[in-house]
Amino acid sequence: MAPNSQHRYLRLDSDTIADDIGEASAAATAGGGDIELQPVVKYSKSDEDSFADNNESGPLERLLVPRPREAEVGVGREDLKDAIPTVYPQRWVQLGYLSTLALMSDWVCFSTASIPDVFEEAYPGKTSEGLIDIFLFMNVLSCLAVTDAVARFGLQKCIKSSSLLMAVGCWLRSGLGIVPLLFELLGIREDYASFIDTKVFGVPLFGLPPYPVIVVGTLMVGMAQPFFQCTPPLLSAQWFASNERATSSAVALNFNQVGIAAAFVVGGAMADGYDGLNRYFALIAILSTVASIGTFCHFQNLPPIPPSASELCKLQSCHREPRFHVSVRSFFSTPGFAQPLAAFICSIAITNVVGAFINDVMERGGVTDIRNIAWAGCGFEIAIVLGGIIIGKYVDRTKEYKRVTLTCIALSLVLILPLGLTEHKLGKEPALLVVSLFFLGFFVGPVQPINAELAVDVTYPGDETAVESIQQFGGNFCSALLVPVAGRAAKLDYQLLPNVPLLASDIRGDVIFMMAISIATFCFYRSFDAPLRRSMMDGD
Repeated sequence: MAPNSQHRYLRLDSDTIADDIGEASAAATAGGGDIELQPVVKYSKSDEDSFADNNESGPLERLLVPRPREAEVGVGREDLKDAIPTVYPQRWVQLGYLSTLALMSDWVCFSTASIPDVFEEAYPGKTSEGLIDIFLFMNVLSCLAVTDAVARFGLQKCIKSSSLLMAVGCWLRSGLGIVPLLFELLGIREDYASFIDTKVFGVPLFGLPPYPVIVVGTLMVGMAQPFFQCTPPLLSAQWFASNERATSSAVALNFNQVGIAAAFVVGGAMADGYDGLNRYFALIAILSTVASIGTFCHFQNLPPIPPSASELCKLQSCHREPRFHVSVRSFFSTPGFAQPLAAFICSIAITNVVGAFINDVMERGGVTDIRNIAWAGCGFEIAIVLGGIIIGKYVDRTKEYKRVTLTCIALSLVLILPLGLTEHKLGKEPALLVVSLFFLGFFVGPVQPINAELAVDVTYPGDETAVESIQQFGGNFCSALLVPVAGRAAKLDYQLLPNVPLLASDIRGDVIFMMAISIATFCFYRSFDAPLRRSMMDGD
C-alpha cells in the first residue's frame, strides 16, 4: 500500500463526484447521449473481501457514476444476487490465447522490418515500410468496428472469427510457397523440380504470391488485429481480480512486442533471399493456423461469477454497453480521459518508430551485422514485455498511475538521446546504444497498458473495449502518420556545438522528433487529476 498516493485514497462524497462528471453528463444529455447519473453503493474498505448486506460490516459509501439510460439496460443476473467475486484458472488460458494472437498479428505487421533489402529484391519498387503503413491504416479503420462488434456478438465469437481471418490472411501472404517446403521435408523435391518451378504468367506458382495478394493478406491481418489489441482491458475486467488487471493488460497489450522480436530474429535468420522469404512466410501461416485452432477449442466467453466488485456491480445493475459513438462522446467529456490517451499515443508512437527503423538506429550507433541488429531489436521488444509485467505489478499494488507514467516518460527523454546522438570525441558507442535501447523499451512500453487501465478506471462503468479502441485508433493512426515523418527526419543531421571540440556532436532529426513528442506528453499529462472510480468501487 502507498499512503502517499494522491488518487488512491481520495475521499469523495456524492456532491463532489456529481460536480466532477456533471459536465460530461450535461454534454451527453445535450447531444442526445444515453448517459445519466445514478447512485452506486460502494462497500467499505474494512469489508472489501466480502459482499454483505447494508446491515452488515459497518458503513457503506454512496457515489454517483455515469450509467446508461434505460435504452441501454438489459435483464440482470438474478443468479449473481448473493455472489462473491471469484477468479478461475481459465483466466490464464484466456490471457495466453489473446496474447498469442496479438503476438502473431504484430509478427505479420513487422515481418519484413529487419529484412527490407530482401523484401525489396523480391518485390522491386515496393518497400517494407510501405507494407507496414498499409497494415497500420487498416488497423486504424478496424478499431472503429471492434467495440460494437464485441458488444453485439461477445468476446468469444469475435476472437475466434478474428483468429480465422488472420490465419487466412497469412496464407494469402504465403501463397503456395509451402508446397516446395513440404516436398523438401519429404525428401522428394528433386524428383518434382520441374513441377515446383511451374510459372503462371511469368510468376512462380509455388513461390511468393504477387504483391497485390500480399497486400490483401496484410489488410486481412490488419483488420483482425484490433480484436486482439482493443480487448485486453475487457478480458482483464471480466476474468481478473482488481489487483491483477494492470499486469494482465500489460501482458496482453505488450505481448505483441514478442511478435516483433520474432520478426527480427526469425526473419533475420530465415529470410536470407527469395527462397528464405518464401519459407519464412509459410512458417508464419502455419503458426497462425495452429493459434486459430487452439482458440476455437479453448477460448471461452465469460466466467460463471465476475472476479471483482466493480464487474459484479455492472452485471447486478443490468448494465449494457452503449454504442461506440455514444461512448466516444461520453469519454471525451470525462475529466481525466485525455491524459491517458495522450500517454498511450506517445508510447506506441515511440515503440513503432524505433521498431520500424531499427536497422538505421543500430547502424548509426556502430552495430552493422544483421544478426546483431536482429538480436538488439529482439531485446528491445522483450524489454517492453518485461517492463509491462514488472511495472504493471507495482501499479496493481499502489494504483500510482500518474506518478509511474510521468517517471517513465521522463526517463524516455534521457534514453532516446543515445539512439541518434553522436559525440564526436567519443565516436560511436555500440554498448551504450544497446543498453539505452533495452531500457527505453523497459520504461516506455508499460505506459500503454498502465494508461489503458487508468482510462478504464476514470470512465467506469464505461465500455472497456471502447476505451481501448479509442486508444488504439489514436496510437496507430498517429503511428501511420509519424512513421514516414520520422523516416524523413532521420535523414536530417544537426550539428551541436561544432566550435567546442570537447562537446561537439551531432543528432538525428528522428530523435529530436521523438523527444518533442515525449516533452509535449509529459507537460500535458501533469494536469491529470481525476477520481479512480473503478478502484473506489473495488475498495482499492
